[in-house]
Amino acid sequence: MSSIDSQRRVLSGMRPTGRLHLGHLYGVIHNWVKLQHEYECYFFVADWHALTTHYENPHSIEASIWDMVIDWLAAGVSPSAATLFVQSKVPEHAELHLLLSMMTPLGWLERVPSYKDIQENQQDRDLNTYGFLGYPLLQSADILIYRAGHVPVGADQVAHVELTREIARRFNHLYGKEPDFEETARAAVAKMGKKVGKLYDDLRRKYQEQGDQEALLKAQALLREQQNITLGDRERLFGYLEGGGKIILPEPAAKLTQAAKMPGLDGRKMSKSYDNVITLRDTSDEISKKIRTMPTDPARVRKTDPGNPEKCPVWQLHEIFSTQETRDFVQVGCRSAGIGCLDCKKPVIDSIVAELAPIRERAAQYESSPDLVKSIILEGSEKARDTARDTLQDVRQAMGLNYR
Repeated sequence: MSSIDSQRRVLSGMRPTGRLHLGHLYGVIHNWVKLQHEYECYFFVADWHALTTHYENPHSIEASIWDMVIDWLAAGVSPSAATLFVQSKVPEHAELHLLLSMMTPLGWLERVPSYKDIQENQQDRDLNTYGFLGYPLLQSADILIYRAGHVPVGADQVAHVELTREIARRFNHLYGKEPDFEETARAAVAKMGKKVGKLYDDLRRKYQEQGDQEALLKAQALLREQQNITLGDRERLFGYLEGGGKIILPEPAAKLTQAAKMPGLDGRKMSKSYDNVITLRDTSDEISKKIRTMPTDPARVRKTDPGNPEKCPVWQLHEIFSTQETRDFVQVGCRSAGIGCLDCKKPVIDSIVAELAPIRERAAQYESSPDLVKSIILEGSEKARDTARDTLQDVRQAMGLNYR
């Protein structure tokens, strides 16, 4: 696969956490549903990653996988539009992780911001393990094994994609240099024809000598248009253009996702660890009960006391689920004590119930057809493995490991 093709590919994964909640729906799944119609998407269950922090309790992982996949499917992630698979069903992830670990400096892993943050925030767990230190590298292997050009992440995960870029760059520098790279690259330039070859050389010189980024972009566009050179030659010329070797593992780019912070039932971020979630399969009665018992502005002791919506957790849900007309109704009614808290909560209850009803219905259908869900994952895992094998073959060859 070429680095050009990689720009059409997206890779994203989730740890198996069981049934999903509204935070997952708005933070990840809605974005996946959109991306699957715009890119070649690979979405996977990161079950090995679950072991990096929960290695002492692996027996709950399997049930969590199927619960999560059912919610993916019910929320609109389509196996006909994207490849859905389980990480451990594609052992090539592990082999690439091992090979990359041979050339990754220890300091690169120790400086990943989340490494110490998670250790400090989860002091009840023993995370002084090789697996936890190496989990960012496993993430890099997850991305690079599919040569994905785009990785949808939140701002807090950009550092992981940057690490992946550094690892890809180091790998290409170490192993992309064929013994006769310069001669092979010059021969590839000649194959493009005298006029195009001269233009490529001029743009390459402007970039390498003057740091002209526009020249780099023009040269890359020029290579994409060439029909009379092989895929291997095109990859050589991409590397030659930037002063490196053949690009074996294209560098991915972080695709920032803009998602509203989903407030939980207590006003904090919605999270299972806070026990403040509305799951995608909650019934209408469960949703109503959870929201009706939510805390409100403490200043409203009695219905006749005026309140301030900005101090009420329910208002945060209105900002996501309510129309402007409803929000205006709540603002005026709350501040004037014209409505009670239950009057404020009812429109939110109705909106969430209406949004989740079709998801809950589809989830029930998948729950009753477990073999269908497993066949979707089996087929997706086989397709993912075919792609991963191609990458690993190129990696082995570049490292001189294709001997028999």
